[in-house]
Amino acid sequence: MRDLALWAASLVRQFPELAEELAPGRRGPAPAVSTAPRPGQDELIRAERREALLLEQRHGLVVPGHGAAPIRLHVSDAIRDITDGVVELEEAVCARLGRPRPRRAAVVERLRRIVGLRDAVAAHPVLARHVRDEIRRMARRCARTLGDAETIVRVSGRCPWCDSVSLRAFPDRRAVLCVNPACLCTDAACGCQDDPVYRHLWPEERWAELADASGARTDEIEAAMDDTKETSC
Repeated sequence: MRDLALWAASLVRQFPELAEELAPGRRGPAPAVSTAPRPGQDELIRAERREALLLEQRHGLVVPGHGAAPIRLHVSDAIRDITDGVVELEEAVCARLGRPRPRRAAVVERLRRIVGLRDAVAAHPVLARHVRDEIRRMARRCARTLGDAETIVRVSGRCPWCDSVSLRAFPDRRAVLCVNPACLCTDAACGCQDDPVYRHLWPEERWAELADASGARTDEIEAAMDDTKETSC
């Protein structure tokens, strides 16, 4: 549930930026290879642009009738995927918990409502894993679409669980993670027990505990959270 809240906070912060990526004057990423237009490609592009414009209008991202700005299809696709994903996820959570169907709301509001149900969700381990995995997937897609690479900062000391020098600070999540894929803790409720891509983490309120157990310093961890230079794992 800690990881769920961290990924949800990241998505709440970054999802509104997708709308800004559709604003006039913003350039999309340059194509990797320049190729000559194929027969019928112009009409395909026009059809894709019409579809993307309809999606943007559906989500309230452009004024109806305004189509002067270039359409960024990968951004529109991400908005549609995340919007539909959050709606379906909240409805699934409410159905599983026996709650009424949620009222319509914007993506950010729905995410906050899902996080508000985390205690009830935690009582259903299968549901909890599904919610965590879906929010993590959508947060990662949002970040990729925005071109953001998550900052990673090395932290001194050894992981209390696997004894490797694999502790890293992730400022975007305000958390320290052990990036050793083989690391497993003894907490049966931790995601590292059943999810091969999960990494054991220490949120801000547990940094002092981590420092005592690992040999790291709390002031170093706090400084790492303000570091904007990305490092390798």
